[in-house]
Amino acid sequence: MNKNRVLIGMSGGVDSSVAAYILKEQGYEVIGVTMQIWPDLPGEVREKEGGCCSLSAVDDARRVANHIGIPFYVMNFKEVFQDKVIDYFIDEYLRGRTPNPCIACNRHIKFDRFLKKALEIDAYYIATGHYADIIFDNQRQRYLLKKSAAVGKDQTYALYSMTQYQLEHTLFPLGKYTKEQVRDIAKKIGLTVANKPDSQEICFVDDNDYGKFIEQQLDEKIKPGNFVDTHGNVLGQHKGIIHYTIGQRKGLGIALGKPMYVVEIDAKNNIVVLGEHHEVFSKEMIVEQINLISLSSLTEPIRAMVKIRYTAPEASATLYPMENDKIKVVFDEPQRAITPGQAAVFYEDDYILGGGIIERSLNSN
Repeated sequence: MNKNRVLIGMSGGVDSSVAAYILKEQGYEVIGVTMQIWPDLPGEVREKEGGCCSLSAVDDARRVANHIGIPFYVMNFKEVFQDKVIDYFIDEYLRGRTPNPCIACNRHIKFDRFLKKALEIDAYYIATGHYADIIFDNQRQRYLLKKSAAVGKDQTYALYSMTQYQLEHTLFPLGKYTKEQVRDIAKKIGLTVANKPDSQEICFVDDNDYGKFIEQQLDEKIKPGNFVDTHGNVLGQHKGIIHYTIGQRKGLGIALGKPMYVVEIDAKNNIVVLGEHHEVFSKEMIVEQINLISLSSLTEPIRAMVKIRYTAPEASATLYPMENDKIKVVFDEPQRAITPGQAAVFYEDDYILGGGIIERSLNSN
């Protein structure tokens, strides 16, 4: 297999564009690829500027590839994206959970199907514009995932599911760069995408309106149900569980004379449980579908810093191994809005221990 050949995923943004340039400068044989993942959605979604699903992203990526002198292709991943990302996203909301589709995309598309395509054409590596770093630890004989040098831009949270095999075959050229340095490189080499804004929203959801998107995708109508308090008293009607997430206060459509928050979503009984602010906090949670990176296994309790969502600060906790590939996490301090379906990622200093999907919080308020 050709260890000098790299397939890089190009979204048309500044990060993947500069990553491709850096790899070429390092002497790799770089092949640029845009992953065609947009399904048959309304035109305005596909054309949305800045999204990695937009058709304009292909044009931007192709222009960059021509500019830096690398071949460029579009590869079709529509079916697997529909199955592993969009359908998963919808199913999780219908189960009363709040998924992270970017993590599902990394797990099933970028570091699985895309890697398989690369290996088929004799490329040893794939690369992306993620802000993260991969290091091989000789002592442990394991690949480690390290936080990026870019403060505030680190993306290791969304990469916790990477296996040792995937880490071995992946390059993150931006791991030691800050966002400012990346934009400076783009300007210096004359890339038109140097000042292109970062995409913020979920790429396949227009206007960030998840509920509307899910309703459009389903044949049947979402059923309204009851809001109840933590004692089971009916407070009013909700418009369907897909419109709510744990910790939500705004947009509930119900006036109770005091601030109330979503503390639980019971999909089986179509109930949304509301509580006061202190009832949103929990000290313990169960995490499932565990993937470990710096450890081969967890056999005894260990201390770690834990992130419960992409934007959350890390919080100190103890991890307790359980049966069935689960971990019980006990935080030192109660955490706000522990949300089933979101990823929980475990850190030791600058390195990822591993992570998983939050199954549920354990009431400890």
